[in-house]
This record gives sequence, C-alpha cells and structure tokens, in this order.
Amino acid sequence: MSTIPREEIFITTKVWNSEQGYEKTLSAIKQSLNKLQTGYVDLYLIHWPVSNLRNDTWKALEKIYKEGQARSIGVSNFTIQHLKELLGTTEITPVLNQFELSPFLYQKDLIDYCQNKSIVVEAYSGLTKGRKFKNSVLQEIGEKHNKNPAHILIRWGLQHNFVQIPKSGKKKHLAENIDVFNFTLDGADMKLLDNLNEDFRMIDDPHKMK
Repeated sequence: MSTIPREEIFITTKVWNSEQGYEKTLSAIKQSLNKLQTGYVDLYLIHWPVSNLRNDTWKALEKIYKEGQARSIGVSNFTIQHLKELLGTTEITPVLNQFELSPFLYQKDLIDYCQNKSIVVEAYSGLTKGRKFKNSVLQEIGEKHNKNPAHILIRWGLQHNFVQIPKSGKKKHLAENIDVFNFTLDGADMKLLDNLNEDFRMIDDPHKMK
C-alpha cells in the first residue's frame, strides 16, 4: 500500500469498450474501485464513443458521479459529432475530452468546440512516439531554445492550455519531460508548430465510429 495520502493522488481510469452500456458500466466501476482499493476515482472516462452504447454509458457515469464513486467524469476520443449527440441528452457536461493531439494532428475545430463548451482538452500521443522528432521545424526550434523535440512538443501543448500526458517507460525520459517550465515558445515558434498539421495519427480515427 502507498504511504502517500489518498487525497494527494489523482486517479483516472476508464470504462473499456466491452464494458459499455448502463448496467455493465455500473459493474465496471465497482470492479475498478475494488482493484484500485479506493472508494472513488478522481476522473472516470468513456474510453471510446462506441456506437449504440455511448449515451447509455454516459447515463451510468452520471449516476456514478452523483453517488461519489467518481469526482469528475469525462470522455475520450469523442469528435464534435459525438459531443453534440451527447450534449443533446446529458444532464452533466463532460469535464474533459481526451484525444490524440500534436502539431502533426492539430484538431483545431475540435479544440475550439471543447473550449467553447468549457470541456478541458487532454492530449495523448503528443510526442508521436518519437516518429516526428527529426522534423526540421522541431529541430530548429529545439536548437533555438537548447531543448529536445519532446520538450518543444510538450511546451506547445501547455501554451495552448492542453493537459499533457506524455508517456514513457524510462525514468530518464520521465525526468526529462518535466523540464519544460524554464522556457517559452514565442509567437513565431507557435505559428510554425501550428502549421505542421498533416492529420498524422498514431491511433485509430474515432470519426469512423458512427
């Protein structure tokens, strides 16, 4: 067991696709809480907008929130279409939408929609698993600030007010990724990065989920 007080730990978990639907989701959160050995999670998300199930799943999340099993509820991989559908029936607006986002997949319309609805944008795969680290714009901006491409990508997201969740299995890289608060990208840097979009995806396209 951890010696860190529970209130100092922010726990996020998700309801997986095969567990979606009203009753299944209510069962899934109980299993998650049991495995995590906690009475609540801080954020509970729908992992993907599964057709014919996502709205019932959300109704279950609203119940979970009202009963205190989750302190906040949100979604992952929801497009504007999915959010419009959901907001047409929901009592509670998702606090957050977690989706793939980087300068190479700069989903500006979705970002603007979420921010206009006060839905926090959380970016995953922001480092493109290193596949874009050799991009000349990243290299040049990195040299300008004496930072590596990962720093530039993380800083770009922070300056756009995205919640960043860079992933690494190496302790060294985790430590390096935190070193982004001692420099600022200027307007020219941000404009160059914003113009890198090429719809480059690491993960499946949620637009295909009708």
